[in-house]
Amino acid sequence: MLQKVVAIIATVLAIGMSLVHLRQPLYPIDPWSIRLIHLGLGMAIVFLTFSVVKKRKIGVVDILLATIALVANGYILLFLDDIIARSNIPSTMDLVVGGTLIILVLEMTRRAVGLPMVIIAVVLLLYAYFGNYMPELVAHKGHSISRIIDIQSLFMEGIYGVPIGASASFVILFIIFGAFLQATKTGDFFMAVANSLVGRTKGGPAKIAVFVSAFFGTISGSSIANVVSTGAYTIPLMKRTGYSPHFAAGVEASASSGGQIMPPVMGAAAFVMSEMTGIPYITICLGALLPAVLYFASVQFAVHLEALKAGLKGLSKEEVPSLWQVLKDGGHLIVPLLVLIFLLAVMRFSPMYAAVWSIVASVVISSLRKRTRMTPKEFLRALEMGAKGALVVIAACACAGIFIGVINLTGLGLRFASILTEVGAGSLLVTLILTMATCYILGMGVPTTAAYIICAVLAAPALIHLGVPVLTAHLFVLYSAVLADITPPVAVAAFAAAGIAKADPMRTAVTAVRIGWMKFLVPYYFVYIPALIIVGYEPLAILQALIVTSLSALALSALLQKWLVKSLHYWEMIALLAAAAGFFHASLVTSIAAFVLLAIVFLSQTGKLRKMVQWRPSSSKKI
Repeated sequence: MLQKVVAIIATVLAIGMSLVHLRQPLYPIDPWSIRLIHLGLGMAIVFLTFSVVKKRKIGVVDILLATIALVANGYILLFLDDIIARSNIPSTMDLVVGGTLIILVLEMTRRAVGLPMVIIAVVLLLYAYFGNYMPELVAHKGHSISRIIDIQSLFMEGIYGVPIGASASFVILFIIFGAFLQATKTGDFFMAVANSLVGRTKGGPAKIAVFVSAFFGTISGSSIANVVSTGAYTIPLMKRTGYSPHFAAGVEASASSGGQIMPPVMGAAAFVMSEMTGIPYITICLGALLPAVLYFASVQFAVHLEALKAGLKGLSKEEVPSLWQVLKDGGHLIVPLLVLIFLLAVMRFSPMYAAVWSIVASVVISSLRKRTRMTPKEFLRALEMGAKGALVVIAACACAGIFIGVINLTGLGLRFASILTEVGAGSLLVTLILTMATCYILGMGVPTTAAYIICAVLAAPALIHLGVPVLTAHLFVLYSAVLADITPPVAVAAFAAAGIAKADPMRTAVTAVRIGWMKFLVPYYFVYIPALIIVGYEPLAILQALIVTSLSALALSALLQKWLVKSLHYWEMIALLAAAAGFFHASLVTSIAAFVLLAIVFLSQTGKLRKMVQWRPSSSKKI
């Protein structure tokens, strides 16, 4: 009985939370209040949804923590003016409430996100207090407990800072939008479109996985959510058509992890990036577009080469629906996405406003067909799932606020940036490699948004100091921070896919890296070939950048698969490596030379090079 009551309360809170946020763009609440409401409701739902111990029923302790969370946030909301008035001189009650909130945020993060992020937060809090005992390189004067609590919970510099602000304003609305798209069966429509387009080609099921994961990733921005939602269909399909379990899981993991770098959601990082840099959200999406497309194209090409190498076929004619019939049955479901793009790119509406009207469009458009029409129950369910889908992001953003509060309070960000610059000895390439390694380590086991925030505060300033544009530096950091999702030893996306495929987790992770290797190189591409970011460049320069990077990616994909038209000889592999390097250099001379090398390898693979070499002009007849 208690469990049913708790479930009902959590559902009511989740629906109420979604309705509050849907109202926000139309009838705005001040930034402090919406953040307090957002975090308070999010905390309560987490405690009523995730038990104190996994696989254990919600109990009295969980209900008590949910109540305390609502009361603590309610206290700050109720006495907000007084708290602001006594800024830097908090009362005893302020400190009690603030300290309680910090503990609640850590516990919420442990339940919703995991222990690694909590450990980092605790270490940083200890660092803020014991700073004067630290090594000289990172030492600071140290701060009192009251000062730490004050900054973390009673100012917009800690828990209620930029990350939770982005979560409360932009992120949750796009997650709600994604919930409505799923409720209207838009995901099924895109699965059918992918099937009809590439299902019968060589390795069709794997190509379906890449296509559908790219779409789902634009909405969820979560690699694990992507793996679970699309992998349940695509992985068995790949295995049935001949792919080994570890390769099928590797394809799904590498494709799903691309959702974190694919606009518009990008694991919520795009919204936080906009808040942190002051760059308009639509500009960030535009800058991130071509690198993400390049990544998915490379994954698709790797899948195609594997299919050629293994001699795999596509689906049968009976298993592939007609594209015209698919569009006829569900083409109307594209309209909400078109509305979103139109409002953002053409009308230049704010992301919040565009998201709300796109949600309205999804409800209205889906009602045109009986199969996609939402019942009142499905409507409420979408509101509930939208709020609950945001819980991980809310927890991660709140905990990331602790990181930022400590980093700003102690000056650690500036110190870390100077350390990277000094160790890199002023070399951009060395600093980029060090930054990527640092972000990869910091991103282990941490959600996209939190990983980006940590790395953006610590590492991005070093790149900006060396002349890298702000947007490019932050995108480089984002790419570097999400590598851990498919890279051993953590590789959470690969391990999740391995579980579905019943494959060896570590072998799956290695395969995912081999397929998704482009995620390691794309950041270097857009640093050294900046026109790939689009923003501020002429169309001809953008086209040139896209061509040379695509050809470079093609050459490297073939090299890593050791296959183009057939198995590569050693000299062909060396030639492909030289071609990839030539395209990467992007000068006219090296690009032409690289293209010639690529053409020679292709002619060799097709057998035409031998005929050309052996060709001799016919000799004249003897008299």
